[in-house]
Amino acid sequence: MAISDEERKEFQLRIKPIKEKIAELMKKEKEDSMKAKSAEKYEEKKVLLAEQNIYIATLQISINTISVEMLETKNNDSLNDARKSIYKAIIHLEDLVTNTVDCPFSELEPKVQRLEGIGIERRLHVIRKLGLVIQILVDAFGDNSKWKESFVEMRGRHAVVSKNMIDMKQAYKDYFDHQSKVYEATVNTIRLIRSLLDKSATEYRDRYEIASHRLDDMRMAVNLLIANRRIAMILNDKDQSEEIRKKALVWKTKMETDAKKGISK
Repeated sequence: MAISDEERKEFQLRIKPIKEKIAELMKKEKEDSMKAKSAEKYEEKKVLLAEQNIYIATLQISINTISVEMLETKNNDSLNDARKSIYKAIIHLEDLVTNTVDCPFSELEPKVQRLEGIGIERRLHVIRKLGLVIQILVDAFGDNSKWKESFVEMRGRHAVVSKNMIDMKQAYKDYFDHQSKVYEATVNTIRLIRSLLDKSATEYRDRYEIASHRLDDMRMAVNLLIANRRIAMILNDKDQSEEIRKKALVWKTKMETDAKKGISK
């Protein structure tokens, strides 16, 4: 359906205040990013920057929503801008706790301890907000988007940085202490992270088998499983730990077999 000049004009008027707000926030985010490098409470500043970019992404997605409502067409420019804002949010968090997929939690401990002033409830809130805006973006792009496969990476990075934000030594104590003030938040955080890691591992495996046939995709899937198994082991969840170990072995064996047959790249 052709879009008239009048409809375009009405659309531009409707989104004008949103675009102005986005421009204002992006300018502030850029200034705050520069200040954060030498600021006190660096960790707090970086988390705030991640939250700013999540909010910016929601505004950019709202432009697409209005476009669909008024013009009956997606606004791919605004969705692409939102995708970039989400990656910026992830990068701010990765700067704090790294993007390491699988390693002993003791290696992450020095970085995680610097987040001590940011409680588990706040971290859970950030993890949830980031996951929600990613899902909203994926839904807005639709099943036939050219970015469909790249969302596997986005969700994978979300899962990994979420895992890395948690002090597992303290989380272990609070997870089993029903009297802990953060018992519920800790249980919900651990459950969410385990779910994110499991889903991301499956997505990477599916992308390997259906689309890419790249060894690094299957390797990532296996590493995500192993990262999830580390959490199961810390929580003394022996059944889950063994189940994940067997699954990882099956996937790794398939990857090695495919490589020998020349199926993988």
